[in-house]
Amino acid sequence: MIEYSVFILLGVFSGLAAGLLGIGGGLVVVPILLMLFPLIGLQDNGHLVHLAIGTSLATIMFSSMASIYTHHKYQGILWSLFAKIAPGIVIGSIVGASIAHFLPGELLKKIFGVLEVLIALQMGLGKQPAAHRTLPGAIPLNALGITVGGIGTIMGMGGGAMTTPFFMWCNVTARNAIATSAAIGLPTSLAGAAGYVVTGWGVPDLPAWSLGYIYLPALLGIVIPSLIFAPIGANLTHKLPATTLKRIFAVVLVIFGINMLVH
Repeated sequence: MIEYSVFILLGVFSGLAAGLLGIGGGLVVVPILLMLFPLIGLQDNGHLVHLAIGTSLATIMFSSMASIYTHHKYQGILWSLFAKIAPGIVIGSIVGASIAHFLPGELLKKIFGVLEVLIALQMGLGKQPAAHRTLPGAIPLNALGITVGGIGTIMGMGGGAMTTPFFMWCNVTARNAIATSAAIGLPTSLAGAAGYVVTGWGVPDLPAWSLGYIYLPALLGIVIPSLIFAPIGANLTHKLPATTLKRIFAVVLVIFGINMLVH
């Protein structure tokens, strides 16, 4: 029961992260699930990493819907921008899930660790080009969407850690960049989770209560609190400066990323 209680705490944290920072909680959910799975008796048959990533994407579907509602209430989401990038996001997410299925679990784990450290450094240092341009057209945005969807699906996250700094570089305000990135997490997670269900369907030796590469007990434990705390995080975005929180979160991500690389 202690381990399942941690699923609930994960839901609280991932919900807050999705709403407050405009990023999917997968950057934390995936490494912690990989720590928890062996503790609750799940055997590593080479697919635990896939199971953690698929489960993370499934949780993001729900936290994204909750944070979208709040951001939309504050009129923070740029729906015209969302419509231009969403098709590419869906395509990239499906491709990313297909690629991940064929990657060995250990290699997938190392890729995750490297990308997590890089995202954490960008987030913590706040280094990005000066905003001096406008958003590109639909074709470049869809190309970006394919990249974001592919990487996000391989990492089990919504992609906001990549789209938020890009939008800000293109002179989108931080408030709108975070809110729109939170909305983008929905098509990423929907398409990605569906891909992990399909590619994991029929894979032998997956745990009981698995739907493809989604572990349903963890999904349930994480989703319920994330639905409660994602709107709280989204509300805080419009009331608190997030710079300090981002830096603290970045340190945590670096620790998790290094742990993924060395274990």
